[in-house]
Amino acid sequence: MALRNSDPPGAMQIEAVLFDMDGVITDTATAHLAAWKRLFDAYLLSEGRAAEPFSEADYRLHVDGKPRYDGVQSFLASRGIELPWGGPDDDPETETICGLGNRKNHHFQAWLAQNAIEVFPGSRALLCELDATGIRAAVFSSSRNAREVLDSAGVLARFEVLVDGQDMAETDLPGKPDPAIMLRAADRLGTAPERVAIIEDAISGVEAGVAGGFAQVVGVERSSDESALEKAGADLAVADLAELTIGEGRRLVARKMHSTPLAWEARGAIRERMEGRRVAVFLDYDGTLTPIVDDPAAATLGEGMRAALSRLSAKVRVAIVSGRDLKDVQALVQDETLYYAGSHGFDLAGPDGWRHVVEKGAAFVPILKDAAETLAARLASIDGARVERKRFSLAVHFRQVAPPDEAAVAQAVRETIAEHDGLHASAGKKVYDVKPRVDWHKGRAVLSLLTTLDLDGEDVLPIYVGDDTTDEDAFRSLSDRGLGIVVRDGADRRTSARFALRDTGDVERFLLWLADVVGGEGVP
Repeated sequence: MALRNSDPPGAMQIEAVLFDMDGVITDTATAHLAAWKRLFDAYLLSEGRAAEPFSEADYRLHVDGKPRYDGVQSFLASRGIELPWGGPDDDPETETICGLGNRKNHHFQAWLAQNAIEVFPGSRALLCELDATGIRAAVFSSSRNAREVLDSAGVLARFEVLVDGQDMAETDLPGKPDPAIMLRAADRLGTAPERVAIIEDAISGVEAGVAGGFAQVVGVERSSDESALEKAGADLAVADLAELTIGEGRRLVARKMHSTPLAWEARGAIRERMEGRRVAVFLDYDGTLTPIVDDPAAATLGEGMRAALSRLSAKVRVAIVSGRDLKDVQALVQDETLYYAGSHGFDLAGPDGWRHVVEKGAAFVPILKDAAETLAARLASIDGARVERKRFSLAVHFRQVAPPDEAAVAQAVRETIAEHDGLHASAGKKVYDVKPRVDWHKGRAVLSLLTTLDLDGEDVLPIYVGDDTTDEDAFRSLSDRGLGIVVRDGADRRTSARFALRDTGDVERFLLWLADVVGGEGVP
């Protein structure tokens, strides 16, 4: 499907934003996926069918964003299975579409009873920005549990209108890709679709937004390529709502690294955010504290930066969060007063011998070892390609690879990832980072350190400075409570950071400025 023009001449201003709930506002997609898989895999096994087990791809194609019973019917049809529809009151053990749907709800309710509902920080941050701009917000969901989920997450009151699965059942509204639920939400707000933006994470939801004639349809794809949502018709697709801001015509636009305001231009706002709060500073290493160099071993810390770190750490807690191995980054910085998170946050340490290893990463050590050997063999014939083995991750460096050979490096990484379950790769500055596919990253490491250091309160302002794509996880995790500052030294891209610095020299000056402000030295 061709992309729509998201900002046609004479377009009306946005008055409201309608949010899907699961996967957009609340982090319940994992729970839904687990409940659906538990349902369908057990059903297929009990029937002795030779069908493929339920997968994440099945979730995206057949059930995500749809009313529960429609999802059951869609998935079963994909496996050539037909069942009678039954009725909403069917017992969960009844072999009907409704019976299986009720069984899935039982599995999901069991998850809700044992787990807290989390709101994505970037979604909370965007809601605050909408409030400040006077743009109204509503939420829609095909789930009959929507009110319970939003109330549990503490954000029900943030929305003027909620249209959920219960409303759909009572008024016989069709499910997505029909836009009926979105149109009902806009109608309850008293506004027209051409003045409303839709935010969705499901292909069927994007298709519904397009069909409904809404002013903007924004897709959010947190785990893979956003292109599928753009192909479905999204005007814009992002990895997290922290990447969104409000632009001309009060339309949603993506934050870009090179147009993000410089921290120097926002000193007043930053000082205001610091007022009356304790500050904690988190810093990436390569590209942030030192320039990117061809040989990672040569990325030594300059004396000026070392002095800036020492001066700042005497006044606030400072941590280095790096993709390097813990021992490597500690040896480069050589400051025992700092905290460290190595291997993208899987290996943490601090003063007085404090140490913490994230156990969910330790299980992947044998897989990473085998992947490193496979990659080394595949890249042996490519001059300049190098595999750096780390304790909980790998780095495939290709800064010294001739441009015509870069595609071969990318192909070697893709093939190796496909052969090693549980790993995934992300692209950085002339490097591919290969890590365990678990819910742990630099952002999680920062949140863990905040808790460990008793800095996990509203009276704390965490500041994270980084330059690469792996730092985006930290920017997103802190987007509703702290400040993300991106170092611009590189090609332009989307970012969840709120401010920017030009280069590592700018970082050094900023750290000195922070030390002076925290010390109350009256600097501008």
